[in-house]
Amino acid sequence: MSSNSSWTPRQNKAFEDALATYDRDTPDRWQNLARAVGGKSVEEVKWHYQKLVQDINYIESGKVPVPNYRDMAQVRTKVFK
Repeated sequence: MSSNSSWTPRQNKAFEDALATYDRDTPDRWQNLARAVGGKSVEEVKWHYQKLVQDINYIESGKVPVPNYRDMAQVRTKVFK
């Protein structure tokens, strides 16, 4: 599998949950994360983590605008009526 393979919502949720369980001091952290996600190699999990860190850095530095969820809810209500 290539490092840019797609991740399902279920795999993303498993990844997030596993990150909360296996901190950076956990032995074999990356193997544990890959096992928890399922269907991804250690290298894919590391790449996904690096992308997550990069995204967080962009958000925290103000390079990505915070969405206005209230406006989005109004749009969603209008679209689904």
